[in-house]
Amino acid sequence: MTLFSSLTTLNPKPKTQTGTDMRIIVPLQGVVQGRGGLFFGSVIPCALFYFLQLYLKRNRSEPDPDPEPEPDGDRVRPVSSEVLVGLERTYSRTHLFSPRGSGSGPAHLSGRVGKVVETPYFIGLGRVAEDPFDEVGNPDGVIQLGLASNQLSQAVAEFISGTTETRVNFDSSKIVLTAGVAPAIEILSFCLADHGNAFLVPAPYYPSFDRDVKWRTGVELIPIPCRSADNFNLSITALDHAYTHAKKRGLRVRGILISNPSNPLGKPLSREMLFNLTDFATEKNIHIISIESFVGSKSNHSDSEDQFVSMAQVVESEDVEPNRIHIVYSLSDDLSLPGFNTAVIYSSNDNVVNAAKKMARFSPISAPTQRFLVSMLSDSKFIHSLVETNGERVRTMYVKFVKALKELGIETIEGGGSLYCWADMSGMIRSYSEKGEVELWEKLLNVAKINVIPGSSCHCVEPGWFQCCFAMLTEKEIPVVMERIQRVMDTCKSRS
Repeated sequence: MTLFSSLTTLNPKPKTQTGTDMRIIVPLQGVVQGRGGLFFGSVIPCALFYFLQLYLKRNRSEPDPDPEPEPDGDRVRPVSSEVLVGLERTYSRTHLFSPRGSGSGPAHLSGRVGKVVETPYFIGLGRVAEDPFDEVGNPDGVIQLGLASNQLSQAVAEFISGTTETRVNFDSSKIVLTAGVAPAIEILSFCLADHGNAFLVPAPYYPSFDRDVKWRTGVELIPIPCRSADNFNLSITALDHAYTHAKKRGLRVRGILISNPSNPLGKPLSREMLFNLTDFATEKNIHIISIESFVGSKSNHSDSEDQFVSMAQVVESEDVEPNRIHIVYSLSDDLSLPGFNTAVIYSSNDNVVNAAKKMARFSPISAPTQRFLVSMLSDSKFIHSLVETNGERVRTMYVKFVKALKELGIETIEGGGSLYCWADMSGMIRSYSEKGEVELWEKLLNVAKINVIPGSSCHCVEPGWFQCCFAMLTEKEIPVVMERIQRVMDTCKSRS
């Protein structure tokens, strides 16, 4: 009995059948009888069903919940003669015109920012910040009865503007204070990216970035490899390659995270590189987070080619969209007060500032610390002397420490005078690999009893580089450190 005959038995049909019925049934009967009906009876209906689904999908109008911004770098826009007048800078990028101010629209902010609800508590604080009472200057202003008066923001703004010689007038209303750099970085990560998004970061980079950015926010870090052949300088080519690689992995890049001066290298980013970074960020419609620590101890004592340039200076001096630039400044580092843990978020993006102020409630600066810092910063003569003296001592220690390493045959990357140096100890490792680097680190820790940071912890692609921080040393202790390193070097030579 054929399949067709069994079907007709279960579902009897009238004896009179039309030609249409026969055209539908015959291919099915051919499947059983083996006369090629498989193709006509199964493949063609499946194909028709697939094309129907494809047609419905393409014609269904559903908005993209989070569309990717279209880069403006490859799009040629009409340029008026007024724009070209006075054009002085030439760009190293391959684009005809700089993407600055190209109108790519606001960069993406995390959906978590929109969930921060305004309440009378925060609205009142905002009004006080906008219109504070002053007996002489603003007698009709809002009087603060909601919480203790906070003068630290204004004092910090004046300190950064003057003492560190950034030549930028910082607006205290754009400042958010946090209990250290780590919470400041985490707050910005929450504000600028959603869970599963990514930041690009030049490598080697500060090992704590993995903790500060990734642990609670769910934001990924994509290293931008820098190599010793280029003196570990960042290149736009490597930056663009890292961005493309992240896109291929399905990651949405929301920003670039930099430390300036670089940690662990100790060298500042050049003015031209900062311009190129803002170009790239505007082209890709992403943010820049610039971590600027140890600025006061470095900016006044470097050689001319290593002069520190703040991202704030770049924003003011060029046609750069300020809403995508966010600066984290470590006040306690410059004042040599690490235990006080005071950092600053500076941003011109009102949405970011408002959300950051609310999240900073989880990392507040204690009232005694605020009072102490306000009193300390108000003494401009003392502060100026402190920063000058601290910078001279750091520079002296840097020169002596690097010179002592060089006498042992250990070369370093020129850092211009920081609290740390980037040393090449690849000649001391048994195998040119991460395993060999870790073995050397264990010897330095357990045999020489010296704690240094291996390059692999900083995501350095070349084994054998170590960060040496001498902030806790005195000049008399430098020979002791070198003698212990020499002891490990002797054991390496004897085994080789």
